[in-house]
Amino acid sequence: MHSGCKSGGGEGYGPYPGRPSGPVRSILFMNFHILTLFPEMVTGGLNTSITGRAMEKGLISVEAVNIRDYSTDKHRHVDDYPYGGGAGMVMQPGPVYAACEDLERKIGKKPRVIYLTPQGRVFNQKIAEELASEEELVFLCGHYEGIDERVLELVVTDYLSIGDYVLTGGELPAMVMIDCISRLVPGVLNNDVSAEFESFHDNLLEYPQYTRPEEFMGKKVPEVLLSGHHKNIETWRRRKSIERTLERRPELLEDAALSKEEAEYLKSLMN
Repeated sequence: MHSGCKSGGGEGYGPYPGRPSGPVRSILFMNFHILTLFPEMVTGGLNTSITGRAMEKGLISVEAVNIRDYSTDKHRHVDDYPYGGGAGMVMQPGPVYAACEDLERKIGKKPRVIYLTPQGRVFNQKIAEELASEEELVFLCGHYEGIDERVLELVVTDYLSIGDYVLTGGELPAMVMIDCISRLVPGVLNNDVSAEFESFHDNLLEYPQYTRPEEFMGKKVPEVLLSGHHKNIETWRRRKSIERTLERRPELLEDAALSKEEAEYLKSLMN
């Protein structure tokens, strides 16, 4: 296994206690492969912070595959005018298909290939947990007016989006998803429990966080957090999560995992 974020045409592979946040992962190492026209864009971003440290520790690898390396054109062109006319250029199917075939040979099996597009399902924590059970994930990044539909029909297994808006390419969405999924790999976060406390687990937003100093601009840290009483702190945090979700993302509460007491507390907030 190779760690590190690499670019090129294939030079290596690159919330609360007692409340489980999803299926138990059996995969302890993940390989991410990004098919892109701009490998330096993804390598630069993912080599830093938590994902960068995860690569250094050998917990994940990220390979940026340059689709241009699979062009048969002497100028390495990978796009052409759309049939039927229209503005812009369309990425040709040949280089994309060749890149996917090459990856499949290296991996030894047909991987899950995710095409980043506004037409896809909107990515969320539940999807991240599902994808985190895979050992190999391939992210296909489009550009220009998109990719020839024929190759998408041949290689893509999932169509995913990060929202209802248009970006220049799929690189930023791919990086967002890799960052999110990587956090679910055991050992990536310094505190393995912390992933269970973050926003969207149990369909609740995270509670407010505080650190030193105890008072800032006249605002004090809530007394309960200074008390050392762990049960009271847990109850306070849970209630704050419920309050914040009701205030900012009330639609999440429809599927929130609440105890009987918490459901009563939510009811009292809504009255």
